Amino acid sequence: MWATLALTTALQLAPAQEGTLAIRNVRITHGVLGPERKDNRLLPGDVLVVAFEIEGLQVKDDGRVQYGMGMEMTDSKGEAVFPGRGLQDLEAVNTLGGSTLPAFARAETNPNTAPGEYTLTVTVKDRVSGKTQKLNQKFEVVRPRLGLVRFALSYDPTQSMPAPPVAVPGQNLMLNFAMVGFQLDAKKQPNVTVEMRVLDERGRSTLPKPFVGAVQEVAEGYRALIPWQFLLQVNRPGRFQVSIRGTDNLSKKSVTETLDLTVNEVK
Repeated sequence: MWATLALTTALQLAPAQEGTLAIRNVRITHGVLGPERKDNRLLPGDVLVVAFEIEGLQVKDDGRVQYGMGMEMTDSKGEAVFPGRGLQDLEAVNTLGGSTLPAFARAETNPNTAPGEYTLTVTVKDRVSGKTQKLNQKFEVVRPRLGLVRFALSYDPTQSMPAPPVAVPGQNLMLNFAMVGFQLDAKKQPNVTVEMRVLDERGRSTLPKPFVGAVQEVAEGYRALIPWQFLLQVNRPGRFQVSIRGTDNLSKKSVTETLDLTVNEVK
């Protein structure tokens, strides 16, 4: 039912007192380092990514931070639906000083994930002080339909180097996403197209024609979820929206999603 499940959390806590462990600035995002999502409702096959900051960790003189994270997930009945992960020993370096550590976690569904409400329980531990925090985050997997999911920016095609929705002229970004909920023909093949347009601050397309991709034949493993990539070559500063329109040519249905992109001038 679940493709992969990694650490994820959201937070509703009282303000932390000095010397205590806390988690702040929690937001659900489109990919690691990505823009904030509007809600926590996922189509089957989508990925929930949560970004947050751990505060109050003990930091060594060389900037090293030793902490641990673990998680488990339950359905609406409180029953475990994925094997829990015990506390994993992790280490980072706060090069810029301070006791705040940015962290990211993700829960990946697949097209077979059953609709319903789920709860992720995450434990964060300061391995030096021994202090812990336990958090719960509910999210919903909705019924299948045509959709564009798994939006994430990266610096490379393998997505091993995630990128934020902020760039400078001269950079190249990869826009990654996937399509789900499309129909198959008698040969169990899709017939789908996607178009990418970049819009300026006035909502006008930056180019007369969109970038277009089409798929009419896939291997068996991609008959429920088709991944896509578009190259964004950033050439001038400004505020933009990247608009993706996906069309299932068999059902004659379309869906559109947009992401904000800010390009800053380097001075």
